[in-house]
Amino acid sequence: MSDTIDAVVFDVGRVLFQWDLANLFGAFEPNQDKRERLLREVITEEWHFQHDRGRPLAEMVPERIAEFPEFEAHLNAYRTRFNETIPGPVPGSLELVERLHANGVPLFAITNFGAEFWAGFRPTQKVFDLFDKIIVSGDEKLAKPDPAIFALAAKRFGHAPHRMLFIDDNSANIEAAHKEGWQVHHFREATALERDLDGRGLL
Repeated sequence: MSDTIDAVVFDVGRVLFQWDLANLFGAFEPNQDKRERLLREVITEEWHFQHDRGRPLAEMVPERIAEFPEFEAHLNAYRTRFNETIPGPVPGSLELVERLHANGVPLFAITNFGAEFWAGFRPTQKVFDLFDKIIVSGDEKLAKPDPAIFALAAKRFGHAPHRMLFIDDNSANIEAAHKEGWQVHHFREATALERDLDGRGLL
C-alpha cells in the first residue's frame, strides 16, 4: 500500500505546458526541406538540452552559427523567441493544479528548463504562483534524470520522497525518481492523472 501523499511535484514541459521546437519554425521557415534539416541537425532537442543543463546561450548560439552559418537567423530566433515554442497549456493540466491548490495540497515542480528561457517564460504564467518552490535545472546546472536533482528537491521541498508524488512525461525521469523512493505518475494526459489524483484522495 502506498504512503500518504504530502505534496505533489510536477514537471513543466509536456505536463503543464506543450513544448515543440517546430512550433517556432513552422511560420519562420516556409521551406519544408530546410525546416526539416534545421530540426534534424541544427536546433535539436539534444543540442537544446545543453542550455537545460546550464550552458549559457552566449556560448551555445555563436558556436552553432559558426557551424551552420546558413541558419544564423533561425538560431537567433531560437535565442530571442523561445516562448513561441510553447503554444499553450497541456489540456486539463492547469485545472488540476488549481484544484490541488484549492484543496491545500502543497505544490512543487522540478523542470529541465534553461535559466535564461525560464526567466522569460515564468513571468507570463500566473499558475506558477501556486507553487511553493520550483527547481530549474538551468539554475542548478543539474538536470533530470540525474538522481542528484531529486535529492536536492527532497531537501528543498522539505518532504520525504516517499511522501511526494512526482509527475513527469519522460520515462527515464520517472524511473530515476522511483529509484530514489518517490511515488510517481508517468504522465500521458490529464484525464488519467485526474483519476490517479482522485484515487489518492488529493482532489
